[in-house]
Amino acid sequence: MSTAKPISLTRIVVATSIGNALEWFDIAIYAFFAVYIAHNFFPAGNETASMLLTFGSFGASYLIRPLGGVVLGSYADRHGRKAALLLTVSLMMVGTAIIALLPTYAQIGVAAPIGIFLARLIQGFSAGGEFGASTAMLIEHAPHRRGFLASWQFATQGLSTLLASLFGYGLVKLLTHEELLAWGWRIPFFFGLLIGPAGLLMRRCLDDAHSFKEAEHTATPVRDVLLSQKSMVLAAIGVITVSTAVNYMLQYVPTFAIRQLKMDAATGFAASILAGVILTVVTPFSGWLSDRIGRLKQMAMAGVLFALTIYPVFLYVSVSGSAWALYVLVGWLALLKSVYFGALPALMSEIFPPATRATGMAIGYNVGVTVFGGFAPAIIVWLISATGSNQAPSFYLMFTTLISLAALAYIAQSRRPPQVQTSAA
Repeated sequence: MSTAKPISLTRIVVATSIGNALEWFDIAIYAFFAVYIAHNFFPAGNETASMLLTFGSFGASYLIRPLGGVVLGSYADRHGRKAALLLTVSLMMVGTAIIALLPTYAQIGVAAPIGIFLARLIQGFSAGGEFGASTAMLIEHAPHRRGFLASWQFATQGLSTLLASLFGYGLVKLLTHEELLAWGWRIPFFFGLLIGPAGLLMRRCLDDAHSFKEAEHTATPVRDVLLSQKSMVLAAIGVITVSTAVNYMLQYVPTFAIRQLKMDAATGFAASILAGVILTVVTPFSGWLSDRIGRLKQMAMAGVLFALTIYPVFLYVSVSGSAWALYVLVGWLALLKSVYFGALPALMSEIFPPATRATGMAIGYNVGVTVFGGFAPAIIVWLISATGSNQAPSFYLMFTTLISLAALAYIAQSRRPPQVQTSAA
């Protein structure tokens, strides 16, 4: 008989969330340092074209995320959450290492942008399987605290944004613009390499929950999801839409502040620090609250507030042009995102049965993130260029809000599996 000491919930939360943290740290620093990456790897005839190439590469990595979700999500349903989580964090480290070490366009020519593209594809594939496997691991270890525990998936995104913002703020204060262009932008990527091995070691100590081990399993989770759970996959895509669009808008804030509002880089990074603090602190409370008042009610409230207030706050920032106005915009977006985000992973896990949970979540999450999030920075750059208006990002965010509200309404009215929670028990 085994005498191994059970793993604490705290350790499970940290070990499962650390891969998500690494993924979003890499996303944040790529977006934050886009100006410097564009200069080194995507030289073009004008600044807008160079930025579009940079964010296009950023978005292209999301095209492979659904494939990663299908392959790694089904792997997690067939072979266990732990096995999939060890694989995803290993792949993430490879992608981060390529970006950190890759020579520039001036040194190796066209191989440089190809290398960036390859690194982002590897990161995108691994990230595709991360959310489904890690969220399933969390909620299966504590079924009565699903909202709170699963919310740490997204709280770590806030923590990663905060950490990346601190790097950005510190580097623009300590280094000259020339030093940042030459080598300073690589520092946070090297730091990201330190997170990976720690995550790998911690995940080796995990074990799948008894509920997963004892549940019936299917040899064809992808087929089962696509044949019998299509409506819930579409609903999962819908509910993630506004959240992922806002998330990437927040990642774009430093570039938006520098290029559109003509502010200094430190101001943009300070705004991102504010967003990171709010996301880290409020999201777990939001998850806890969803265990008591219901996921759908809480998310619908946040969605309605998004729809009503997004344009006015962008208008305020454009008219004012002040740093404080930018802080108001970012703080409000981060607060509403936290309220919505905290309940989201538990809701997504509850609309799929255990046998296909990781696969269903991975497909829904990654298709939503790919379509509405991965290309959000490029879409925002194009909208601003086409309209000449700094309010243009609000149009895209309002569009995604309406999609998410429609998906929430569908889930509320549909024939739901027993796991779906719409009100406090």
